[in-house]
Amino acid sequence: MINAFRPVLLMLCAAFSTSALAHNPMCECKALDAEQIQCTGGFSDGSGAPGVTLDVIGYDETILVPGKLGADSTLTFKKPGAEFYVLFDAGPGHVVEIDQADIQAP
Repeated sequence: MINAFRPVLLMLCAAFSTSALAHNPMCECKALDAEQIQCTGGFSDGSGAPGVTLDVIGYDETILVPGKLGADSTLTFKKPGAEFYVLFDAGPGHVVEIDQADIQAP
């Protein structure tokens, strides 16, 4: 009877081992002053995200500020005049969107 459950047990072990290795994307944006916003990206395992795409996108889906995080995993940009959101995109399953209303004031 135990042999019948062996394949199921192996699949469960494999599923739990890969989820233990997973890391979730994280991104935070804050206003430095009335005109500048700084976003910092990384992962839940504590690693940074240098070179990861971080675009500022208008509500009409146009890219207002194309960007990539710097060596310190940050990007500072001038606050757009139009309504916007920030898209941190480290690949499939690793995307974070931050609406302008959720950006911390200085």
